[in-house]
Amino acid sequence: MLLAVAESEEIQSDLVPKIATGFCGGVSRTSGMCGAVSGGIMAIGLFAGRSAPTESVADSYGMVRKLVEDFGSQFGSTNCKELTGCDLGTDEGQKCFKENNIRQKCRIFTEQATRIALGLIKQKVQSS
Repeated sequence: MLLAVAESEEIQSDLVPKIATGFCGGVSRTSGMCGAVSGGIMAIGLFAGRSAPTESVADSYGMVRKLVEDFGSQFGSTNCKELTGCDLGTDEGQKCFKENNIRQKCRIFTEQATRIALGLIKQKVQSS
């Protein structure tokens, strides 16, 4: 998700997919936040994040809150386990994921998180 946003905004770095790796699978299969939402948060940070601790977090926080709220209202949650119905940290959960083709649901989550994040980023860029 982060890579898709970065590429669409012509940002190229080998670091982009690397820094996002641990967020997949609900934060490394811990049943945490959906990796697509986490990727969206990182993507927003590329455009609205601060460069120094003394800078304001207001723009970034506002955009992230909107991403989380929009995604959550569309899908009922931002939590990987709740979205997929599988605990990916277990063998049973991984079996559930494969047998029920949950990867397809994850593609939908990723596509929508990307749309939301890109929309917020474009608004930010246009207003700057």
